[in-house]
Amino acid sequence: MRNLIKRLHLDPAAAWSPYRPSAEQPWNLRRAGHLYRRVAFGGNWNELQQAVQAGPEATLQRLLQGAAPTAELDAQCAGMAKSMIATGDVEQMKALWLFRMLNTPHPAQEKLTLFWHNHFATSNAKVNNVGYMLGQNELFRRHALGNFGTLLQEISKDPAMLVWLDTVQSKRGMPNENYARELMELFSLGIGNYTEADIRQAARAFTGWEIRGEKFFFNRSQHDPGKKTVLGQTGNWGGEDIVRICLEQSACPRFIVRKLFRFYVSETLEPTDELIAPVAEAFRRSNYEIRVPLEMMLRSQLFYSPEVYRTQVKSPTDFAIGIVRGLEGRVGTLSLADALDNLGQKLFYPPSVKGWDGGTAWLNSTTLLHRQNLALALTSTQDARFGRRTDPAALVRKHGKKSDEEVVGFFVDLFLQGDLSDEARQGLLNYLRQARQGPYPVYWSEQDREDHRLRAVCHLVLTLPEFQLN
Repeated sequence: MRNLIKRLHLDPAAAWSPYRPSAEQPWNLRRAGHLYRRVAFGGNWNELQQAVQAGPEATLQRLLQGAAPTAELDAQCAGMAKSMIATGDVEQMKALWLFRMLNTPHPAQEKLTLFWHNHFATSNAKVNNVGYMLGQNELFRRHALGNFGTLLQEISKDPAMLVWLDTVQSKRGMPNENYARELMELFSLGIGNYTEADIRQAARAFTGWEIRGEKFFFNRSQHDPGKKTVLGQTGNWGGEDIVRICLEQSACPRFIVRKLFRFYVSETLEPTDELIAPVAEAFRRSNYEIRVPLEMMLRSQLFYSPEVYRTQVKSPTDFAIGIVRGLEGRVGTLSLADALDNLGQKLFYPPSVKGWDGGTAWLNSTTLLHRQNLALALTSTQDARFGRRTDPAALVRKHGKKSDEEVVGFFVDLFLQGDLSDEARQGLLNYLRQARQGPYPVYWSEQDREDHRLRAVCHLVLTLPEFQLN
């Protein structure tokens, strides 16, 4: 197996060749769950069963297209956003996005919206404007699976970004370099692919970019119209030209593909330039259509290889949304947003322009405790924040699981896709059997006792190390 991984890593043709189910690499619940965890936020029972039946290609297309149009949800969220903008309620702003994640028929779009939020990390701690932040969130959603070049042009003029990186302060004779620097370093090229002179010259091109009437406005009187040399090109460049020039650099598709690789494929496998090259070239040839590198990665042998499988640490959002969607629940997302803050991911408030570090940085003794507490709150039905709206006992009955073996198998397959040792599985069975004896309050009915057992074993599954990984 190690030779297979080495070959996939060293041989781009083998790595990016399409995965074809075979006797050695069957399409099964494990691989269906892997695709759902990476592309969406995990699947519920029916989605996973449907995926196993449909096969990898049909499942991938269904995820990338969405199960249904989002127009109805869009209209509902737009009405809620209007109220939040009027009141400036930042807590409701976070809750709104979680509401959309939980209810969308297109979770892959929301997962990518989260990716772009971290890529173009903008914090309301400085912007301090709910309308601007929700507008940026909609921008990410609109272009999530669209064209990166269009997204890069539009984010450059986005009011939240104009405030966040001080473009609004950039005037003729006093250019502010913040946006020009991050455009190159973090948004398109990466360190080593530009010079300080490029940044200074590019900053002049963004002078005169302002906000008027809550929208982007070009103030010609404050713009520096002189000639500028940026990345080897000389002209009377404006900001749009600088974005175009960045997109024309060979480093740009490589940089974005590496970010997508880390998010969708592996946080631990450092891709070589040779491995990235075919995907970056396909991205460039498509004129930056985001679906092209995404589909190339998600169809690949490398994506389904053992070294990639269940090697990413779940973000707090993945953890929380995955539980609620798996339990087919509907919860109050204001409380869920508060819980995410404790887990280390405050939506709309990334810690810096570099975004969240991710990976093992998500886990420490404090956040692990908060994860266990959130899992308990969502499964116990005893927490006033969530009540019975995510009830594992009701889910077990809905899907007709009766014996202890069926119950354990159901939760292990639903949340872990069977990825559990025989010893750990037996431990869950032993717990269920012992729990029949109590002790329980004398006033509990037989049904109360049975439901408690089912909820408790579900909570145990959600606290296992395997569930912390995507």
